[in-house]
Amino acid sequence: MDQPFVIGRVETPAGTLPRISSRLTGRDRWGAIKARWGIGRMHYTVDPGLYALGQPGPDDPVLVTANYKLSFDRLRSALPGRSAWILVLDTKGINVWCAAGKGTFGTDELAFRVRASGLDKVVSHRRLILPQLSAPGVAAHKVKSLCGFKALYGPVEARDLPAFLDAGFKASPEMRRKRFGPVDRMVLVPVELVHTFKWLALAAVIFFGVGGVLGSGPFAAAAVAAGLGPVTAMAAGVFAGAVLTPLLLPWLPGRAFTTKGVCAGIFLTALLWPLGPGRASGALDALSWIFGVVSVAAYLGMNFTGSSTYTSLSGVKKEMRWAVPMEIAGFAAFVGLWLAARWVS
Repeated sequence: MDQPFVIGRVETPAGTLPRISSRLTGRDRWGAIKARWGIGRMHYTVDPGLYALGQPGPDDPVLVTANYKLSFDRLRSALPGRSAWILVLDTKGINVWCAAGKGTFGTDELAFRVRASGLDKVVSHRRLILPQLSAPGVAAHKVKSLCGFKALYGPVEARDLPAFLDAGFKASPEMRRKRFGPVDRMVLVPVELVHTFKWLALAAVIFFGVGGVLGSGPFAAAAVAAGLGPVTAMAAGVFAGAVLTPLLLPWLPGRAFTTKGVCAGIFLTALLWPLGPGRASGALDALSWIFGVVSVAAYLGMNFTGSSTYTSLSGVKKEMRWAVPMEIAGFAAFVGLWLAARWVS
């Protein structure tokens, strides 16, 4: 009851339940922005249980979601002016699709939450509407035997729920299709950048430190002269792999995400040649710069498989068997050539 998005309470045969609104506040939107940038991401949760949206009665639908607040907010904000019951599962703060894959949005948790909430006392029907993307984790045919409710799969996108409900719980073929357009891909970029830049900052300290020790002249000047090249190479690789690859995903050559990352890295290297390897102090530095950009871009491109809608576990494992050794070798060449340039200078 003390959660900031709760606007009241409703009395039911199962006890007092929190009432929520479909309207998102500035606090909700600011929390979403922070979560997108990885700030407090794993603690951005909603208490599991049963919630009343609007003024629901015993005949109103029961919609199931995860306790990741972005998922919860996406669901309630898609139903302005409507009344429904929202059953929130304990998915450990993970979104619906990922939680279904990990098993936290699963059959047993769903049945347990139905029984624990006393849902059978609140509604007169025995019907649960689940997100379609929860299907990998829920055995619909087992739900009824475990808790007495029938599981129906709603549309992929929460925004299609009003049409789905008005059509008598029938989804059109378009509602069953998951798109992965530029906006869908780009909203995933900020959190990837935040996580990656932590490692980039550490690598920058190492490169600048080693460059200062191995270089000639004052430490600070030597550190900048020797370290700026590899640090900019890694930064360019991060941009190519974590930004360009998601943005240009359908148009980059190859099926493997590693290949797409390599292509993005090569493209950015060519674009930045006058500012990067083209201004390097020698051939070894120039070659090192290229390996740095491409190896980092390849790794981050491969890493994006976990965010895509059309990769499989077996396919990712198959790709990693050849991609990871290649990425390690490329990064080793990057560091080795840079050290060799310091040795011969």
